[in-house]
Parts: sequence; C-alpha cells; structure tokens
Amino acid sequence: MTYLTTTYSTIQEFEKLPASAVELSLEDINKSIEITTEFSSEQIKWQIYINHLALCVFQKWLLNREDKLDIVIDKCTLFTPAIATFVDAIGKLQVGEFKICLLTVASLTDEKVSIPRAVIDLPEYIPHFYVLVEVLEEEEMGIISGFIPYDQLVKQKIDTQIQPDEDWIYEIPLTWFNNNLDTLLLYLRCLEVTTISLPIIPNHSHNLSTIGNELALLLPELKEKELKSVLNWEQGSLILTIPELFNWVYQLQSQPKNTTNNLYLKQHLVDLIKLLSQPVLNVGRWLSDELDEIAKELSWVLLPSLSLASEMKPMRTPEEELEVIIRQLHQKGLEIPTQARGAYQDFKLVGIPLRLYAVTWHLLEEYVSPEWTLLLILGAPALSSLPSNLKLRISDQIGILVDQGLNPASGDSYLFTRVVGGWEEKFIVSISLMDGIEVTLPTFSFNLET
Repeated sequence: MTYLTTTYSTIQEFEKLPASAVELSLEDINKSIEITTEFSSEQIKWQIYINHLALCVFQKWLLNREDKLDIVIDKCTLFTPAIATFVDAIGKLQVGEFKICLLTVASLTDEKVSIPRAVIDLPEYIPHFYVLVEVLEEEEMGIISGFIPYDQLVKQKIDTQIQPDEDWIYEIPLTWFNNNLDTLLLYLRCLEVTTISLPIIPNHSHNLSTIGNELALLLPELKEKELKSVLNWEQGSLILTIPELFNWVYQLQSQPKNTTNNLYLKQHLVDLIKLLSQPVLNVGRWLSDELDEIAKELSWVLLPSLSLASEMKPMRTPEEELEVIIRQLHQKGLEIPTQARGAYQDFKLVGIPLRLYAVTWHLLEEYVSPEWTLLLILGAPALSSLPSNLKLRISDQIGILVDQGLNPASGDSYLFTRVVGGWEEKFIVSISLMDGIEVTLPTFSFNLET
C-alpha cells in the first residue's frame, strides 16, 4: 500500500508540471557533475552544476519545439571557468542570429528573479533575450518558464527606477517575464535581429590606464575575498570585461593559499595592466620594410636585412654594431635566419644612455601553429659597459617570462633574451635598475597584415 501511495503522489506531482517541462537524463546529470571537477569551492560547484542542467534543459526544449534553429553553446560563459565563477548566469549563448542569456532558478515561489548586474549593464554580456529556466534537481526535470527581450527589460528598469543591490544583483519582478513560449519561438524564427538594438562594446584601454594603479594595489586582496568585497562597480566591471584580467583573478583564487608569491603576482599584474593599456608596436611590419606609427613616434630606426660579415667591421653605426652582436650570438648557438628584421631605439634611464635592439622573424613549420619570435638585445651605444644592476623583464598575458640581470662572469657588454609566441600573443618589456627606477616600452605584437 505504501508503494501505491508513493507512486500516486509522484504521478500527481508530474501532472502539475507544464507541457514545457523537460526530463533530464542520467547523461545530462553526469556531464553537469563532470564540468564542476576543476572548481574547489562547493558553492561554485553547485552553481556550475545547476547552470549546466539549465543549459541541457534549454537545448532539449528548443530541439523538441524547433529543430531548424541552430544553437551554438561552445562560446557561452558556462565554458569559460573564470566568467562562470563570477557571473551566475549563462550568457553568450547563440540561437540563430540571437544572443540568449539563461537565468537559472531553483523555484518560482518568489515574486522576484535575481539577475547579475553584469548581464544587464555590461555590453559584453547583454543578450537579445533573457530566458528563465527552472531546474527541479530532485525531480530531474527542468522548465522553461518565461522570457523577456533586452529592450523591454531596460524600459521597465528605467520606468520603475530599479537599482542593483550591493552584491551587484538586480531583483526583477517575475511579472515582467512573458510566459508565452510560442512568442519566444516566433521571435527566434521570424524577428529581424536588428529589431532589438544592443549597446556597442566599448574599448576599455583608456579606463584601464586611468585606474590601473588602483587595480594593481587592490587585486591581490582577491586571493582571500570576493570581487564585490574589494572593488567598487567601476573597478569590478572593468575586470569582468577584460578577459586577461578576470583570468588573472581566477588563477589567483584557484591557487592554494600558501603557494602564491605575492611579489611575483603584483609585478606580473602591473606588467599585464601595461600590456593591455599601452600603445602596441607591430614588429610584423618590419618584415615588409615598414615601421608603424607607434614605432615612428618613439624614434625606432629600422635596420637593413641582417647579414653576417666575414670580417669584423669598425663599429661606427648601429647596423655594424648589431652585426658584431649577431656574430657573438651565433657562436653561442643562437640561429637567426636571414629573413629576420631588426630595429633599435636609443633612450636614457636616469641619464644612462642605452640602446635596445629588437629583432623579429616568424616561425612556420608544417603541422605547427604559426609563431613569431622576438629577440631583444639591451646594450649601450658603441658597446660600452652597462650598469651592473640593470635588469630586463618580459611578461605576457600569462606571467613573467624573463627577469634577467647582467652576468658579470660572461664578459658580455649587453643583455639578450628571446621569447616565442603565437601570432596573437603580445609581450611587454621593462628595463630597470635595482633601486626601483624603471622604463616600460610599448607592447610588442606581430601582425603581418596591418
């Protein structure tokens, strides 16, 4: 009798579910569990798990109702761990030409829906439609419960003057959502994508250069704290809109507490902010015998194609000086192809005259992604001696690649180092004295087309 009662009760519960309810399979559940394995926080694990179930529900619902609409999930925020951690919604989901943001709720018993401020106020995350997905985890079911277009949500927000709370959350009335899902399907099939106008994504480099010093001081605190407890919205929104920065924060928070080198982190953060906010010098143009505008403004001088002289020349010009250095590097085993091109810049660091040569070439090997290399040679004009406390540092988006001082035992009168990266990678170069005096050069990039 108990079995019959339980079965009848369960049937009653399922009878209450709307036609839009979707059953979750064991495979859906296992995939949702699997995607949480790289996260350590139990709270974040649950957030990712429920959101992935919501994505499964939406995919199945759409396939059952309209199998001619293409859905692209690869670039959605759920599969970018850093964003999935900081923004509790599934943004950048593509259905046809439309951007969709899924909002996951455990139940609709409340009269309001909590929506992260990021997906309403930041153009990078704003969709054409917000879709409400109710996940009934214990019942292994999900329900598409309603939707609202972006333009309607913004109008309602302005009309009612709703403001986000201190946790960067908007509490939106459930009544704003349209529960007629046939209307959503009609929009996705027939509506022109330009009907719902989305804000233009701005260039954040100016804002980053303005508050970069503030962030460099504050971001290391995020090792122990949440974004909203350390940063104000202006600072936090900048982090959320620059992938390199939110990845930096994510990596910081993912590391064991006692293994982080704070000095290293702070130095790389300073370099990263400069890399993202400073002018970019395109050394790829050198291979076409051209300097870009940044190089011209900073008085870089393009040198002729490299050659190895058979005899030592008098060191009268930078070109001849570089030939001497290249000869020495060849003797040390560094191969430099003839198609490589170089340029140099003379500058002073606290009155000390310095010369930096930069030599670049591309690496094209079969079955390997194209790469480029940057060889830097730091010396003084006419190969005079360098200060013993001079250092050369190179960083990319991931970390500090080179932090090198002069080795007195080598007998060299210059510093040299070489870095290699994919064609989309960039490098930031700083030259400093041990007492903290430093100069940072524009970001080095490689683009053969511009």
